[in-house]
Amino acid sequence: MKNILKLTLAIIKPDVVKVPFTLQQIHSKILTAGFYIVQSRTVNLSCQQVENFYTEHTGRFFHKRLVTFMKSGPIHAHILAHPEAIQLWREIMGPTKSFVTQYEAPDTIRGSFGLTDTRNCTHGSDSETSAMREIKFFFPQFNYEEWLEKQESILRK
Repeated sequence: MKNILKLTLAIIKPDVVKVPFTLQQIHSKILTAGFYIVQSRTVNLSCQQVENFYTEHTGRFFHKRLVTFMKSGPIHAHILAHPEAIQLWREIMGPTKSFVTQYEAPDTIRGSFGLTDTRNCTHGSDSETSAMREIKFFFPQFNYEEWLEKQESILRK
C-alpha cells in the first residue's frame, strides 16, 4: 500500500515539559511537519522504568546522568504517524549533541531548545523495531494491528 502511515515514539523530556512555551513550540513543529498524534500520555517514570527503557545504554558513561534526568519530572510520550515517521521525526529533532546541533542544525528542536547531550529536549525511535518496542513500553494497551486495520486509512485520507 502506497504512503501507508508508519509509527514512531516521540518523547518530550522533563526539561521541556516544565516550560509551556517551549512545549507549545515543539507541539506546533510536530503538527506543521504533517504528523498525526495517535496517542499521548504524560508520565513520571520511576528509576526502574528509566533503567528498563534505556537498557541498551547500561554501562555507558552517560547512563547514570540520563536515568537521573529522565526521572526528574514528567515526560510526554506520543505515538506519531506519518509515511516517513521515524526519519522525519529524527530530522525535526536534530542530532543528539545539542552544542553541535546549535551550529549545524539550528532550526531543529534540539538546535533551538537543547541545553546538553542529556537535556536535549526529545527522544525518537531509531528503527521500526525500536518504535514498536518503545510504543509498547509506554502504551501497553496499544494494538498496532488493530490501529492499522481500523484507523490508519482514516488518518491517511
